[in-house]
Amino acid sequence: MGHDAQILASNDGGKSWSKQFEDLKREAPLLDVWFKDLDTGFAVGAYGALLSTVDGGQHWEDVSERLDNEDQYHLNSIAQVKDAGLFIVGEAGSMFRSSDQGQTWEKLEGPYQGSLFGVIGTAQPSTLLAYGLRGNLFRSSDFGDSWQPIELKGARGPVEFGLASATLLAGGSLVLVGNGGSVMRSNDDGETFEVFNRPDRISLAGVTGNLQGNLILVGQGGVRVTSPTGADTTQQ
Repeated sequence: MGHDAQILASNDGGKSWSKQFEDLKREAPLLDVWFKDLDTGFAVGAYGALLSTVDGGQHWEDVSERLDNEDQYHLNSIAQVKDAGLFIVGEAGSMFRSSDQGQTWEKLEGPYQGSLFGVIGTAQPSTLLAYGLRGNLFRSSDFGDSWQPIELKGARGPVEFGLASATLLAGGSLVLVGNGGSVMRSNDDGETFEVFNRPDRISLAGVTGNLQGNLILVGQGGVRVTSPTGADTTQQ
């Protein structure tokens, strides 16, 4: 997904891609996508965009009116929260949750008024993390009813860089990455994090794990396969 509300899809593991959707009139990027199964999913993006599909992305419907988002704040991320529902975060600390798989949404008053770039559900029921500008990270164990700030502190002091992406690994560990080469890992469901500052201090935009237990980092300079802490890079 990207500018002009484009959505691309692959049916062969990423070897080839085809355009599923484009809205040139919208002139706004889509920023995240989530699928319940092969057919049902949502995409979120700039100016409050919320799109829905029930046929694997062959057709998309604009369902932005389901959100109480009069200011049309950008929606940056959507995620599933275990045994609870769906959660959206975005610009100006905006938060929305749904307990019926996206049919209706409730607007929440969040703990932070700056931009939130991402949200991720943890391995525990009703538990999630929301993260954004200047190292701001918040944890909720009740599907967003209440929030606790999580301190991120490394060898160089508190993390004050923007947090860009997160992943839940197979064993239940959580990894966050962001600007300034920060790689943060939690083995206690997001209550605490160990911070590793990469010496190259490259900005990181994405993270996932591989079958060997290592991390795949995406950002400035391309793709790197690293140790589980984010060290020992091999540029691809």
